Amino acid sequence: MRNFVISTVVNALALWFTTLVVAGVSIVPLQQSTPMFIVTLVITAIIFGVVNGTIGRVIRFLAFPLYILTLGILALVVNALLLLLMSWLGTVLQFGLHVSTFWDGFWGAIVLSLVSWILGLVLRPLKR
Repeated sequence: MRNFVISTVVNALALWFTTLVVAGVSIVPLQQSTPMFIVTLVITAIIFGVVNGTIGRVIRFLAFPLYILTLGILALVVNALLLLLMSWLGTVLQFGLHVSTFWDGFWGAIVLSLVSWILGLVLRPLKR
């Protein structure tokens, strides 16, 4: 349970920072108020974690030979496509993540990965 909360907080903070840095990535809140923005951000982080943990793992497993062939650059494309999938889910649900173009998703995936990695190093405890 603790790991779930920590990973949700890391995802939420990384998504929030990504919306600040990348112009084409934004969060569409349920209503126009600060508490609802935070609730929307947390719900989006949970959905992102589920999508990344299920669909992302399947895609990474199936595309593993291509990852080796492209020296890992395909990972950036897969992460951008996962952000676009999240954007589509946000459109269907009428709240959540919105990504304007593929390139916004590409740069958003890079920023999101870096911020998640850094926050994960800081917030996750060391295993002994």
